Amino acid sequence: MAESEPDAVAAPAPVAREPEPPSPEHAVALEAGPNPAGEPAPAAQEPVVANGETEAAAEPPPVAPGPGPREIPASQRIAYAERRAKSVVELQPRRHVTAVPFRNGAGREGVVTLIDLSPASNAWFLVRLDWIGGGDPEVYHLENSDPTGLRLRLDADAPGGLWLERLDERMHCELWGAGPRGALAEARAGGRPFAALCGGRLHLRNRTEGRRTPKEVAAEFLRDRVWGGEKITSLVKDTMFRNSFRKKARLSGDRTAETQAGAGVPPRPQLAPDAADRQLEPLGLGLTVAREPGGRIVVGRWYEVEGAPGVLLSALSPMLVAGEVVDRQASRVAPLDAKEESSLVYVVAFDLVQLDLGFALGTEHPRVGWSERAPDSMRDGALPGPDGIGTVAPLVRVGMLNPADAARAVATFTGGFKRSHGAFNAGQLAQVNHASHYGFIEQGTILSKLQPGLSTLVVDNVGTTWMGTWTRDRDADLDRVRFARQNGVPLLEPDPVDGRPRPGALVRQWGAGNWSGSQDKKLRTLRAGICLQQGPHGTFLLYGYFSAATPSAMARVFEAYECPYAMMLDMNALEHTYLAVYRVVESRLVIEHLIDEMKVLDKVVGGQAVPRFVGFPDNRDFFLLTRRERA
Repeated sequence: MAESEPDAVAAPAPVAREPEPPSPEHAVALEAGPNPAGEPAPAAQEPVVANGETEAAAEPPPVAPGPGPREIPASQRIAYAERRAKSVVELQPRRHVTAVPFRNGAGREGVVTLIDLSPASNAWFLVRLDWIGGGDPEVYHLENSDPTGLRLRLDADAPGGLWLERLDERMHCELWGAGPRGALAEARAGGRPFAALCGGRLHLRNRTEGRRTPKEVAAEFLRDRVWGGEKITSLVKDTMFRNSFRKKARLSGDRTAETQAGAGVPPRPQLAPDAADRQLEPLGLGLTVAREPGGRIVVGRWYEVEGAPGVLLSALSPMLVAGEVVDRQASRVAPLDAKEESSLVYVVAFDLVQLDLGFALGTEHPRVGWSERAPDSMRDGALPGPDGIGTVAPLVRVGMLNPADAARAVATFTGGFKRSHGAFNAGQLAQVNHASHYGFIEQGTILSKLQPGLSTLVVDNVGTTWMGTWTRDRDADLDRVRFARQNGVPLLEPDPVDGRPRPGALVRQWGAGNWSGSQDKKLRTLRAGICLQQGPHGTFLLYGYFSAATPSAMARVFEAYECPYAMMLDMNALEHTYLAVYRVVESRLVIEHLIDEMKVLDKVVGGQAVPRFVGFPDNRDFFLLTRRERA
């Protein structure tokens, strides 16, 4: 069976928090690393913070409700900081461990250990069963379906399962103590990516293989198995795909004088005087929006996406941006060629008052080992990866949305670079912190350390979204972080003098900025990026789809949309820039894609489209927007 209903029993005595088992193979620890010498000192700046309920603040908000602060054991701090091979569990300095003896239904005895990987996030747990008399230990990765309300406890008085507590509700769920196998073993045998337990209150995460497109399979084969394979894949991108996704912005002679403003709608971008009322053809657009006569849309105007409250669309091209924006950026960006200036850009806005933002790893990417881009001088041959780990096992990467959140799903889009490209080969960042591999955190669990000097998007435990350049002193706030993704250096950042947005210092530096693109530094290609916009009209996450752009064009457009901070995501292919929006019509799921051609990345089962990231596992990391629940 894949599911176990909770058994109601008497309330337990207070849980005894025991020390970690002394066995080295069973030990878990964590590090809170020292400041490596020579790390870059990013320009002083105010981070961009968006809270779905309040105005932006300069500092992260208080920690979410949950267990109060507790002192981190010295052994966990040391293990986190040590530069040695370790387990992913040792990367969690604030983890909490409870262990009790138990006997299963067949009379077999052992010790069960519950590891709360991030008590402040209260989302991911490991259950380990060690059997007396020998036998391989069993390790299970559990996900809490209600991390803001449901608490888990392991108690010596009822050691065959977990106590689940929410407000005045308390129940015991047998997971390993009943029968010769137990509900956990049964759920694993079922093979579902998420197997429901305890009436759906918990889910077991099971290993699965994520979907890869034929293009990805070929590219990964070259990179992983063929000497010089990375150069071959770059040559193919440069010669075959450089302009294959480019769409030229086609302007019509029609003009529309209508203006737009008000709560719930972002401000329109800063446009050239002769562009503000122009119309253009929404080439390739797959999202349903109201259109002007002739099927066109007005440059820069925001259109509500049909059936998706809180999701809006806008379009323009870099040549239509106001001259004052272009002039302000002149010394910090590279000139745009004619093709780039006229290339179509779509921007999708997500209202963070109505929507929650999350992040999840794919089944395979990003990896946690060394990037081949890291210079040899920055690699430590004794370590399997820059953080001392080469795998996230025994944690399980699922590559899809938890079914408990599927009913609230509004949109998904692909995340950032794979690990193979997610480190620096040139410039200052290549010479510090093991070449500054991009970090990421899922459900409060550190899977790759956040590195100073890198663009970072963070969602904390109360649902507040922050964007900025990570600094080492922010490591003290890691217990507040539920999700985080780094991806290179900023496209836009606040000016330290007047606070106005300006292009990042490395926007026009191909190698030092790690912008990827072609080997001869031709950077114009399909790209995606995000920025955070807040003000009197609301707080919005903006996703930009650039059909053919360099980082300079991206910086121009995001500044026109009045974003104080912006970062790049991925590039070069539709699977790397995928965005889909969901709605239910007469009990049927309707999937719409930002670009209609992206639909080939979904599946069709029995005549029904099944979306990537929601309906089946994928090998790539992704962001997800879900409808915010109100108390």
